[in-house]
Amino acid sequence: MSDTSKFPDPTYRNTVLAPLFEGVKRHYAAHMGAINRAHLVMLAETGILGPRDAGRIATALREIDAEVDIEALTYTGEHEDYFFLVEAELRARLGDLGGALHTARSRNDMDHTLFKMALRERAEQMQGQILDLARALIAKAEAEKTTLIVAYTHGQPAQPSTFGHYLGAVIEVLLRDAERLDAAIEALGHCPMGAAAITTSGFPIDRGLVADLLGFEGPLLNSYGCIAAVDYVTGLYSAVKLVFLHLGRLIQDLQFWAAFEVGQLYVPNSLVQVSSIMPQKRNPVPIEHLRHLSSVTVGRCDTIVNTMHNTPFTDMNDSEGEVQQAGYAAFDSGGRVLALLTALLPACSINAERVRRTTEAACITITELADTLVRDEGLSFRQAHEIAARTAAAVIREGRALGQGHAAFAEAFRAETGRATTLTEPAFAKATAPETFVACRTRPGGPAPEALASTFALYRITADDLATRQARRTTRIAEAAATRAAAFATLQET
Repeated sequence: MSDTSKFPDPTYRNTVLAPLFEGVKRHYAAHMGAINRAHLVMLAETGILGPRDAGRIATALREIDAEVDIEALTYTGEHEDYFFLVEAELRARLGDLGGALHTARSRNDMDHTLFKMALRERAEQMQGQILDLARALIAKAEAEKTTLIVAYTHGQPAQPSTFGHYLGAVIEVLLRDAERLDAAIEALGHCPMGAAAITTSGFPIDRGLVADLLGFEGPLLNSYGCIAAVDYVTGLYSAVKLVFLHLGRLIQDLQFWAAFEVGQLYVPNSLVQVSSIMPQKRNPVPIEHLRHLSSVTVGRCDTIVNTMHNTPFTDMNDSEGEVQQAGYAAFDSGGRVLALLTALLPACSINAERVRRTTEAACITITELADTLVRDEGLSFRQAHEIAARTAAAVIREGRALGQGHAAFAEAFRAETGRATTLTEPAFAKATAPETFVACRTRPGGPAPEALASTFALYRITADDLATRQARRTTRIAEAAATRAAAFATLQET
């Protein structure tokens, strides 16, 4: 039976408070130290605390940092949480003055500030990995800009394209996802400190100063929103989710392309495992790991967002400690996907022989034959489509490549139009060659080399712009840490 005579009840301690305490040790202790120092500097700057008292508290905080081994701490229930443990240490050294540090603040505004500081670190690391992947894909796309592939629709061979063109589509989605993540990181950039419990404080606090010292752009304005609004959480995890939902579609294509029956993608031996019993097997299992890790990441993001559903618009545990910590697993699994994909895709190559065989067997250049008939023979596209369809059916039935089907084409042309075609056999072979198909498609966004060249330049500009924004944020945080350290050191000297 639980002991109900004093707080905390042993079961509550073991199931809630102790795990939360361990989470704070692991994820937030350093951030809490930064908040303590920034808040103390502000109390001194505004005159809420006198120089001597602020100096004594600063010295005590430094001693606690030096003397308390956070990793060795275990939760005993003597103090409700890590915050009260630090305050108890201050009071043990300073008496009642130890409680002065908490003037004009609450665990409410401190918590959401801690959470934002922890999230911005993880989100910036992920953004860096996304930009690394984008650059690797741009380089791969440029190297493969003339490498023919079979493009599939509805799981069937459709038209020829190039690996560079396919990767360009992937890059565009990835960069749009990076822009969405960038916007979500920007939403982490305003500081809740100074909101206190709900309504700010009657003391003349300087919210802007604390925000600056902690590396934020400024304070989050509405104090109720500081402790109630969780859109910084839902927005971030929604943005992260989309990265891996979209990468999962690319990964599914890689799995399909690498299948023996398709054989379009070659995965090098360093990324292939062999069967324990079937010596002929080449298993590109990293692709499977990419697929399931992407799905796990999507699920973890959904867990966090869905936990916020139908919760009250107020300060609540549903958006705090345990939920925040659970979400960090999404950054772990997502980071593994990004690292593995950045290594895998550039190492893969296209099997040109299998592409050629599929191209010939499936007549995937037939659309260009129809277009040629419209341009050169003056036919309607519907007439041209009918001739092309008859030609394709004939060569597939005969087991020949489309380029060898001029006789079948000429017969289909006469049957449809009542006259002979002017398209010679060499012209027919050229019109049905995959190289011709790609080279003709020079419109913006097409696979022709000149169309691709301009897109690669745009992709690099976008990636560089995102990297510049990230560098600006990380520089601001680093400079704030240096300023905070200097201001805190000055307090100790008084």
